[in-house]
Amino acid sequence: MTSGEAATEGASIFYEDLGKGRAVVLLHAGVADCRMWDGTFEALAQRFHAIRLDIRGFGRSAMPPGRFSYHHDLEVLLDHLAVAQASLVGCSFGGQIAIDFALACPDRVSSLVLVSAGIGGREPSEQMIRFGDKEEALLARGDIEGATELNVRTWVDGPHRTPGEVATALRERVRTMQREQFEQVAPQGVERLRLEPPAIGRLGEINVPTLVIVGDRDLPEMIEAGDRLASEIPDARKIIFPGVAHLVSMESPERFLEVVVEFLS
Repeated sequence: MTSGEAATEGASIFYEDLGKGRAVVLLHAGVADCRMWDGTFEALAQRFHAIRLDIRGFGRSAMPPGRFSYHHDLEVLLDHLAVAQASLVGCSFGGQIAIDFALACPDRVSSLVLVSAGIGGREPSEQMIRFGDKEEALLARGDIEGATELNVRTWVDGPHRTPGEVATALRERVRTMQREQFEQVAPQGVERLRLEPPAIGRLGEINVPTLVIVGDRDLPEMIEAGDRLASEIPDARKIIFPGVAHLVSMESPERFLEVVVEFLS
């Protein structure tokens, strides 16, 4: 395994890569960093050139002041690794970045695996607005533990389960990553450039094979997003994982790996 940093617009994007063959890039969720793929990365590298990264502002990739876009960061990383084209596996926020990249740089994407994926430009539900307001209030009071627990309850447990119904080890893995992300000092002068027009009205432009994965214990709006992706992306199919919530690959790694390898192969 090799690791390194790709310099982009004043930032350094941390990555690890392993294996040979067709490139497969793993993009983590917003409650995690590249460690969320610990159960998947090395297994994928037995068949592919597996690449995982910490998105800017997460894990070992700092968020410096300045203008940037997440999909351009990914383009710079692929250039750094001399990867002309890759399959993208994106979970949640990472799925949103994968969609944006497929629209911005269509010739550089061979296929997509969108796991509990967000869609750029989609209006948040009232439930998500309430979640965001509560998270912001907790962080404004300096209650990082409270904000972390809110995220674990929302994204790991989901709306249909109590904490006692979810594996403690899984909850603690996500808690550690989310807490560390909250503890990073947010600089002044950060300007995120978003894809224009946004992805929400452009899903029909995606012209690569796409696998949409959702857990049936996830938030209703994420299940609805999966339905929309599967219906509006021309060459897409959807798989529902029973009994799991938002972080499908962490809750059901063996089944997830089986499905993804079969699709990519």
